[in-house]
Amino acid sequence: MDNKTDGDQPADTGGIQLQTRRAWLADGVELLSSMRFAISLLTLIAIASIIGTVLKQNEPMPNYVNQFGPFWFEVFNKLGLYAVYSAWWFLLIMTFLVISTSLCVIRNAPKMMKDMRSWRDTVREQSLRNFHHRSEWHSSNARAKVTEQILAHLARIGYRFKLVEKEGATLIAAKQGAANKWGYIFAHSAIVIICVGGLLDSDLSIRFQQWFMGKVPFEGSGIISKIPEQHRLSLANPTFRGNTMIPEGASSSTAILPQASGVLVQDLPFTIKLKKFTIDFYSTGMPKLFASDVEVTDHETGKSFSSVIKVNEPLIYKGIAVYQSSFEDGGSRLQVKAYPMLGPDVSTLAMSGEMGGSTALKPGTGNDYTIEWSGFRPFNVENMARNGADVRAVNPNQSLNEKFTADLNKHLGSAAKNANNKDLKNVGPSLQYKLRDKTGQAREFHNYMQPVLIDGAYMILAGTRDTPAEAFRYLRIPADDEDSVKEWMRLRAAVQNPELRELAAQRYAKRALPANMPNAEQVQAQLTESARKSLNIFAGDEQQSGFVAISKFLEQIPEAEQGKAADVFMKILNGSMWDLWLVAREKEGLPALELDEKHARFLQLATGAISDAFFYGAPVFLQLTGFEEVKASVLQVTRSPGKNVVYLGCLLLVLGVFAMFYIRERRLWVWIRDDVAGTHALMALSSQRKTLDFEKEFEQLKIHLQQLSTQP
Repeated sequence: MDNKTDGDQPADTGGIQLQTRRAWLADGVELLSSMRFAISLLTLIAIASIIGTVLKQNEPMPNYVNQFGPFWFEVFNKLGLYAVYSAWWFLLIMTFLVISTSLCVIRNAPKMMKDMRSWRDTVREQSLRNFHHRSEWHSSNARAKVTEQILAHLARIGYRFKLVEKEGATLIAAKQGAANKWGYIFAHSAIVIICVGGLLDSDLSIRFQQWFMGKVPFEGSGIISKIPEQHRLSLANPTFRGNTMIPEGASSSTAILPQASGVLVQDLPFTIKLKKFTIDFYSTGMPKLFASDVEVTDHETGKSFSSVIKVNEPLIYKGIAVYQSSFEDGGSRLQVKAYPMLGPDVSTLAMSGEMGGSTALKPGTGNDYTIEWSGFRPFNVENMARNGADVRAVNPNQSLNEKFTADLNKHLGSAAKNANNKDLKNVGPSLQYKLRDKTGQAREFHNYMQPVLIDGAYMILAGTRDTPAEAFRYLRIPADDEDSVKEWMRLRAAVQNPELRELAAQRYAKRALPANMPNAEQVQAQLTESARKSLNIFAGDEQQSGFVAISKFLEQIPEAEQGKAADVFMKILNGSMWDLWLVAREKEGLPALELDEKHARFLQLATGAISDAFFYGAPVFLQLTGFEEVKASVLQVTRSPGKNVVYLGCLLLVLGVFAMFYIRERRLWVWIRDDVAGTHALMALSSQRKTLDFEKEFEQLKIHLQQLSTQP
């Protein structure tokens, strides 16, 4: 139904819509510039920062899969938690914070500056009487003299003032600490400047190149100079942060920027050549100083210059800062000796390798395996209470009854006892490598070159783990008289030799019985059989061996007799192992050993290590025998145009906080008028923050002004 008459005009709906849009815009600006919105953003940033601190950032993706599993890995990956500070949502929050704070400054700064310039001299006498901090007094002096005396005092105590003549009265408007409002302006501006500086130094430019310029991370391997252009960033890239590793004598003109799915190569305008890498140590073996002596060649001019890059002393050239980050192995050449860990074989094999490369095991040691040389350290500062962990303590297949565990440890002096020495010590060089089989499965090993003193005995530690996410478990191989593993390897091979076990059992039975014992032959045969059985059970098979096999055997005995049986079994085993050791040495033409405390202790530890070796999981043990170290320096290369911006923001933030907390704005008014007795004065004082100091200042000012104005 149309209610419009012939003379009516159409309603002006355009104006209403414009006013509505303006209202929505005003409400939006009000929300964005409000304190509650800014606090909400800061809360989100704080939560994101906690996540970025707790969760390691920019790690290789397989590490996160191993840590969280496939499902949660995908969830966290979608949320961008593996690179929180470059996640789209974090950058969006930062952008809104910049907008919010900027709007706050734009809206309030002009008002604050106007208020700082204002004297508020339009106040009336009656308005001053409404102030909480006010005082009135009379003076017999003339109004001009009272005014002069008050102005002189205000000038002495640092107040700025303005004199306004009113009808029959004089108004003194004074102020002090107006710079307090600069604190709010500086502090809020600092937040904007710091956020802008952070955004300038973020990877937004790199993301932009990936989104619109076809740059993609490189996921393969190869020579850096031959990496295609779509994986390289040009010299015009405004900001980046990457690393370059340079071995001694080598050079680099690129930096590697790690990405979630690979790396990007950043070209540099100069070439860095590492002439020498220097490292100094404390007496404990901890690194005290490391520095890189480099030669820098400018690509544009061809000129070169030398420089020394130290920690906290970077090289800055052409807007690019080069920091000493860390150091790595640069391809050290290693000499090792391979000892078989399976079967009765005692032959050794001398091998060589280069860090970062791989070597195939030769026939006789399992030629279906490849050694990947992954780590070498010429020194290791270790806490022996941690690295002394017994591999048996983490054996998932072990199920010894607690009673038998105590019995066995009593006889063997188990290495599972924790070391109490927590002093950091340099335990010498170590070698880390992976042993990969023909199916591609790899197991990682970490072997020390020199014996380490643990629980009063020198041990050679051989670490093993199934995945990089696990900690190394260390097999303790006791060092022999020559501080080597030769005797232990000889005894290990003898345990796997049926002929030597048989001969050792016979010798043990003959040695253990008195010469004139009745029924000697019958008892000797029984004892030989017991020794043979103990050695065979200890030698085990592919499923189990060592103390685990002994435990399974003892579980078959009635529980009431297990303790006594364990004592007898271990006594026979220990005696048989001594004869087995002597038989093995005799076979190789070596002299017999004296059964003293030193060799008894060695045999005790060696027996435990042979039992643990079942879980070592390798056909060979590689002993580092020599090395030629090649050092490499890891340098962090950055271009950060936002750094100076952030510095400026920090300066403004310090000034702003100082101004807000230590500068107090005070406003003072004194209304002076004539009356029949002379002059009447009314004073009022105000401040944004009412503190004890303000109360004290008001009382002092009231007393001084009254005394001055009443003096003749």
